Amino acid sequence: MAESAAPLLATLSAIVGEANLLTADADVAPFSTDWRDRYRGRPRAVIRPGTTAELAASVCCCAEHAVPVVPQGGNTSLCGGATPHDDGREIVVSLTRMNRVRTVDPDNATLTVEAGATLASVQQAATDAGLLFPLSLAAEGSCAIGGNLSTNAGGTAVLRFGNARDLVLGLEVVLADGRVWNGLRGLRKDNTGYDLKQLFLGSEGTLGIITAAVLKLFPKARTSVTALVALPDVGAAISLLRRLRQSLGDRLTGFELISAECIALTRKEFPSMRDPLPGHAWYALAQADDPAAQSQLGALLESSLGDAIESGVARDATIAQSEAQAAELWALRESIPEAQRREGPNIKHDISLPVSSIPSFLDQAKAQLDAAFPGVRYVTFGHLGDGNLHYNLAPPVGVPSGAFLDQAARANRLVYDIVARLGGSFSAEHGIGQLKRDELTRYRSAIEIELMRQIKRALDPHGLLNPGKVL
Repeated sequence: MAESAAPLLATLSAIVGEANLLTADADVAPFSTDWRDRYRGRPRAVIRPGTTAELAASVCCCAEHAVPVVPQGGNTSLCGGATPHDDGREIVVSLTRMNRVRTVDPDNATLTVEAGATLASVQQAATDAGLLFPLSLAAEGSCAIGGNLSTNAGGTAVLRFGNARDLVLGLEVVLADGRVWNGLRGLRKDNTGYDLKQLFLGSEGTLGIITAAVLKLFPKARTSVTALVALPDVGAAISLLRRLRQSLGDRLTGFELISAECIALTRKEFPSMRDPLPGHAWYALAQADDPAAQSQLGALLESSLGDAIESGVARDATIAQSEAQAAELWALRESIPEAQRREGPNIKHDISLPVSSIPSFLDQAKAQLDAAFPGVRYVTFGHLGDGNLHYNLAPPVGVPSGAFLDQAARANRLVYDIVARLGGSFSAEHGIGQLKRDELTRYRSAIEIELMRQIKRALDPHGLLNPGKVL
């Protein structure tokens, strides 16, 4: 430990407690790399505050010493957004001890929770109150709600409920100088000036550290139906989406697109998983929910899928007959990222497009990538209902993953240029982090970047909050 760091660390230890200041290499290692093991850093220390007051005092102390702070929740970032750099200067602030549900207000349909609570625990708190918190994604058992909000997470229910920012009524935030902004208001109508919470939602901890949030709750589904549908192509998937939205309305909660390659990869890595509809090119996983107990939702979905098969839009379909069967169908979808991780490194793209433009994107991208990287393998899945594709490229058979990853910049440019021409975004739900900073300046206008920099300078003039991320 550098002698100059001693006063800072002593003060931080006094604030959070000796047991919650970590400096040994073995202790800080879990906080020093990202989930994909792509980024590795070397923080000066890791602190684990237990309250907003402790966090505020710690940030104030770091500001006085001009020491950068890296906020971290469940450390499931896919873009290196919560990973420290390797210069040994930064303090990682782990929010995992700040995990309390402060209040549940069933009459107002809100829940106030601290940022370190896992998404699964937030969902459970809502369930215990007889309500629903609809944000759902594969990492929900380990990701923290503060991280979900700081990256404006998406997940599988965006089609019906919107992204994370759409589920927030109020925030509590520790600012760069250690002051606390208490905006924990459970109001659905509040036009008193600028909506400050929107600055911090999606800002990846670069403008302030979210410590608590008032979240919207919804009626719990009492009828839920899940179906896997086999399709000839993505155009048919879009036609089916339009049909189901027309017949089911806002009861259509999720509509996921899955390629045959994804099913094969998942079953390779998880052999116990079965393939209920083998032999098709594309699949849609649809879920519909209704708060009514006596809903005819199942019959309505069955009729809609029958019509789709008769008209040639769909090839086949299976409807889950139990919660266990529905869970099996969802496991096929939710296990894809882990299957990819086990298979080995690949070039990942988290993109969004107008739904109508997705077939054109897939055709153009395949033509260009096949020419540039003969034998490249496509692992394509995502939230078709809101236009979000996880468009991932695996190395050709026999090509070492390292050599293929060396071509990532070239592949990214091909993909992102097509996305831009079609009016899409190179980052749909994973954020910018360290991974996509250069893409931000390339694909966003000069005035957008300047406005972002002005906001950053106003809220963090010394650049101490999560430096090197986003901008």
